Amino acid sequence: MRVYEAEISYKATLNEVDGRSLNEPDKVYEYLKDINELYPVQETFWVVFLTTRRHPIARLLVTIGTATSSLAHPREVFKGAILAGAVSIIVAHNHPSGDPEPSSADIQITRQLREAGRILGIEVCDHIILGRPEIDPSGRGYYSFRMAGLM
Repeated sequence: MRVYEAEISYKATLNEVDGRSLNEPDKVYEYLKDINELYPVQETFWVVFLTTRRHPIARLLVTIGTATSSLAHPREVFKGAILAGAVSIIVAHNHPSGDPEPSSADIQITRQLREAGRILGIEVCDHIILGRPEIDPSGRGYYSFRMAGLM
């Protein structure tokens, strides 16, 4: 009888944030703003794994979508968080149009992730939608579900 072994490996990148925690949307935006440059014409969905003090452990690209959508499922989002030993996470995705206003699909996935995190004991601290400041009506360049009172 043959027995097969499986190995799961993840490539995660760490961007330094001067040892500060990612406890404010502005800091999260600074940590993730290069995503718009890396993927200017496709939506991408990311998860940032955090320690108890909300210091980033790593960030992981979960999916690459099209110009108008990106699929994310709680299974993929939390798989890396569990393996990394994260206490909490921040999820983020970009809008290639530059307008960070959330769609109904964005609101739905945020609810699903929040509920899955509650069950797993991994808090979803925020969902950030990355846009561009010159197109964002607020001028910030991002939308924070926590800042909007939706988390």
